[in-house]
Amino acid sequence: MLTNILFHTAIAAYFVATCIFVVYLFTHNERVVKTAVGVLTAAFVLHTIVIVLRWAGAGRTPVVNMHESLLFFSWLTVALYMIMLVKFKQRVLGAFVTPFVLLLIISSSFFPKTIIPLAPVLESYWLPVHVVLAFLGNAFFAIAFFLGIMYMIQEHYLKKRKLKGLFYILPSLGVIDELNYRCLQYGFPLLTLAIITGAIWSEYALGSYWQWKPRQVWSLITWFLYAALLHGRLTAGWRGKKAALLSALAFMVLVGSFIMINVILGGAHGISLR
Repeated sequence: MLTNILFHTAIAAYFVATCIFVVYLFTHNERVVKTAVGVLTAAFVLHTIVIVLRWAGAGRTPVVNMHESLLFFSWLTVALYMIMLVKFKQRVLGAFVTPFVLLLIISSSFFPKTIIPLAPVLESYWLPVHVVLAFLGNAFFAIAFFLGIMYMIQEHYLKKRKLKGLFYILPSLGVIDELNYRCLQYGFPLLTLAIITGAIWSEYALGSYWQWKPRQVWSLITWFLYAALLHGRLTAGWRGKKAALLSALAFMVLVGSFIMINVILGGAHGISLR
């Protein structure tokens, strides 16, 4: 009961934070964005308590079904934004991250919340290792996606020479591109390690490192997309709009494969993981 109350309170807080961020996009008022960040912080605290209670109640990492997976992924995305907020002071990024997190956590409410036990064959310390690496990598890619959107908006203003609207609150193109690159630099190794630990876990649980199942195939496709993007940045000088567009494409493939595997195909091995 307590977890359910906190869960819905967190949704309400994320909704309020989203509304305040929208107001900020139109008013550019610094007090408004500080209020939005404050409400978002409160929502994150509530979200954290929900995760902890679920973890304690289940006795395992809470990612066994879609409800838990979306709850955990959205929490990691906010946590990463909070870290970037402290380090880079880009509060406006919250106006893009918060609606996405609100969508994820609302979507999680439509899936069964019942705590289900993990199949004995899948019980392993590789579960939390693999899960944290996978979802943290995805969170970095999500932030890179929103930075790509910010880049394209800012470039549009500069290209049209219409210095108005969001132009005055978005960072410079150079700053956005640099942050996008840093997210990719962290996200890609995490994705790589997630695939490796997933293969080790598969061998431990099922006796085979690789079975060419949809989850593994789409993880590999996503890996190649981000590898190509990083390779292009390092060797062919892909920067700016091209990098932003490719980052957006790779993230949409990632999200699309996640939905296909966990919603349409019903997950893999009874667990909603990449």
